Amino acid sequence: MDVRALITIAALVSACGAKQPIETETPAEQPNAGESVDTTDYPQVEIPLETFTLDNGLTVVVHEDRKTPVVAVNVWYHVGSKDEVPGKTGFAHLFEHLMFQGSENFKGEFFEPLEKAGATDFNGTTNSDRTNYFETVPTAALDMALWMESDRMGHFAGAISQELLDEQRGVVQNEKRQGQNRPYGKVWEIIPQNTYPAGHPYSWSVIGSMEDLEAATLDDVKKWFAEYYAPSNAVLVLAGDISVEQARAKAEHYFGDIPSAASTLKRGPWVAKMSERREVTAFDRVPQERVYMIWNVPEYGTRTLEELRVAAQVLGTGKNSRLHKRLVYEDELATSASVWVLSREIGSQIIVVADARPGVPLAKVESAAQEELTRFIADGPELEELQRVKMKYFADKVAGLEKVGGFGGKTDLLAQHAVYLGDPGSFERLFGYVREASPAHVQQAARDWLDDGVFVLRVLPEPTRAVAATGADRSKVPDPGQPSNLNLPPIQRAKLANGVEVILAERHETPIVRVRAVFDVGYANDKDGKLGTAQLAMDVLDEGTASMGSLELAATLERLGAQVFTGAGLDYSWASLTTLKPTLGGSLDVLADVIQNPAFDDAEIERIRKRTLASIAQEKAQPFSTALRLLGPLLYGDAHPYGQPLTGSGTEAAVTDLTRDDLVAFQRSALHPQRAKLLVVGDTTMDEILPMLESRFGGWTSDVAAAEPAGASAPRADAVRVFLIDKPDAEQSLIIAGHVIGPRDNDMYLALDVMNAILGGTFMSRINMNLREDKHWSYGARSFVYETKLDQTFATYAQVQTDKTSESMVEIQKELTAIIGGAPTTPDELSRTKDNQTRRLPGQNETTDRVLSSVFAIVEWGLPDDYWNTYVDRVNALTLDDISKAATTYVMPDRLTWIVIGDLDKIEAKVRALGFGEVTILDTDGQPVK
Repeated sequence: MDVRALITIAALVSACGAKQPIETETPAEQPNAGESVDTTDYPQVEIPLETFTLDNGLTVVVHEDRKTPVVAVNVWYHVGSKDEVPGKTGFAHLFEHLMFQGSENFKGEFFEPLEKAGATDFNGTTNSDRTNYFETVPTAALDMALWMESDRMGHFAGAISQELLDEQRGVVQNEKRQGQNRPYGKVWEIIPQNTYPAGHPYSWSVIGSMEDLEAATLDDVKKWFAEYYAPSNAVLVLAGDISVEQARAKAEHYFGDIPSAASTLKRGPWVAKMSERREVTAFDRVPQERVYMIWNVPEYGTRTLEELRVAAQVLGTGKNSRLHKRLVYEDELATSASVWVLSREIGSQIIVVADARPGVPLAKVESAAQEELTRFIADGPELEELQRVKMKYFADKVAGLEKVGGFGGKTDLLAQHAVYLGDPGSFERLFGYVREASPAHVQQAARDWLDDGVFVLRVLPEPTRAVAATGADRSKVPDPGQPSNLNLPPIQRAKLANGVEVILAERHETPIVRVRAVFDVGYANDKDGKLGTAQLAMDVLDEGTASMGSLELAATLERLGAQVFTGAGLDYSWASLTTLKPTLGGSLDVLADVIQNPAFDDAEIERIRKRTLASIAQEKAQPFSTALRLLGPLLYGDAHPYGQPLTGSGTEAAVTDLTRDDLVAFQRSALHPQRAKLLVVGDTTMDEILPMLESRFGGWTSDVAAAEPAGASAPRADAVRVFLIDKPDAEQSLIIAGHVIGPRDNDMYLALDVMNAILGGTFMSRINMNLREDKHWSYGARSFVYETKLDQTFATYAQVQTDKTSESMVEIQKELTAIIGGAPTTPDELSRTKDNQTRRLPGQNETTDRVLSSVFAIVEWGLPDDYWNTYVDRVNALTLDDISKAATTYVMPDRLTWIVIGDLDKIEAKVRALGFGEVTILDTDGQPVK
């Protein structure tokens, strides 16, 4: 713990409990366990699978899912930060980075062939218990993906060099700085040290310490690989467009010749239940006071942990959770309150987090949270509460498992249970624990584990300072195969009696239906000093209707296993429904009620207003969101509809002055049948859904005029400008540079999209490779096109270490200048990017949620209905001249507006010395600072 940086110890009462056997299973007999019987029919979660083991010990799990021509590959190594030792922390995470930097038979970034192959959901992650590498690839690219994964498993030791170690050490250190630069970022260094005894495998953070990372040697790294990265310590999961027979043959071909290693001793449970209360107060540059309450609880796989998971949902998940109702809704002490479970292999944690409303003492928030917790332990949950949270739990699981890969997808679930519990199908047992959890069981679990032994961390704002030889052929990477045009379900169109268009794409593999009501009016229409109207109106929209209050509405959705989300963007507002097929009718009733009959209750408006004001303060504390707040006014000017905070939240003064009449006026004119379209994707047909929508929306009329979408043209800056915002003691600087490029041109959009991908839109892009991989100054740097209906923005951004701020600006300027003439796009860059853009399409349209996004793009930009099904041919037809034209048309280094947020004491002089253009210092509201 760095006392100099942020932390003051308020009290340190006792050490964590010593390692000892702990009874973690719920006793078979519990008082009153049979009094309340849950008869709810929860969705079943079934994943047909087959498991086999190669001679070298590699466990292979296979699940066949033919809905989309993609295969998810997920390799879990049973090694995480808990396998480190004090003095050598951060190795697991550092090694995850190293494993992306090539192998003995592939020299280069592992992201390159994956991007070329059109992989989606690809990355690597490390936690305390495991390291994983995953990608979802088109079926034709499966051999390539398996070759890559097997090459780094069996053919990596010879690729580890001092140069590689130094490079990725720098990247990881910047990742650590970036995390610490965020508000509340340092708490994840504090919590492990204070909730586990010294030497416990969870007593240090996953990313490790700067000192240990700096001290890591080449021999240390090679020893780590030899000990943990072996087939016998790994699980390979394949899910998607593949049979068990194909999987067996390919696994043997690519992984079968990799030698096993000596088995690694795995730790048993070490819960380290705390016996007394301990408290720490930390100071950080945060906008609100926050309290964390943490308990050490049993390990993953136990019935008790699943019962505690249910308890956590009752206490702190959703509007009807006890802490949210008490702290946020009723007493209005906090702007947010939640409870969640950090599930881990040898011991887990329950974490309560609450943000005090500005002006409310944190002690009052903490006291109210403790009262609710004490009441829960004394009385237990109601059966109805359990039924609601269980239905939401299973609805979320069903939605997540619509994907074969990625975070929370099928391969993740199967790998997790294979690694932690030795059985990929054991998730069914854990789901059973949730189904069977009775009020008495949940109460007893809370009584046993949440009654004492808590660590309380209070985070307060700092005082403000003034301004191989056999097996697969290793001589080359297998070709990922040719991309094929996407075969999305055909779009069907119909109209309701009142003219509202219905657009449907059927997808029947999962019993999920998604409906999105889209209105082509957003917060670009906020005007006359009323910035924030659209977002506040849409945030309040689902907080109650004429027939249901906010909490009743939330409870109804939970019983249906449904979710309704409302929101606003610059050009659109929307109300979205996700529901299970069996409850579609009841869920549509709720969606129609929310859209057509919102209550706009005064108390709800005031509650959300306070939350919005707190959110604005949070935005001003985050460098990137601060930049987004400033970018609109600086680029577009006050007269343009986009000349406002691009977060949509408005300003404190405007939000404070908004009235109920303002919100109602927006809802009645913007959420208007003449401005509406209904997009539907999922397990339904037009014959089924159209009558259902007609009965709920066909008679919908309005007695006010429909709002007209905003319209304007932005003047372009004719010179480079630099704006600096002070963030004292920041460990990194946020750099964003952009300019207006005019409205979207559908004829040139594909060339612009590919050009941007080459410049800064992907991991292998020029800007990212420069600042992250070559210079090691940043954890990541990107460029993007902010896609809007009116004048769009092209911009680049990076968070860089403070002492390389001006140097990074020079490198960004060089890359922008090079792409338009000095170093135009090469044939290899164009070929690689075409491959990435076309081959990733199947993975980008695997789930109903992603298909809905693709359908929305067709509606939003007026594209042909077969746009995505002909996308591959049109991308492949692009030439170097097309990309060059896009670069010279849309990249304007001589008109950039630079925004730099960092410690001005350390960066201002060097930034001014660059001579880029006029330099102005602003505060976080965009006002000049003398």
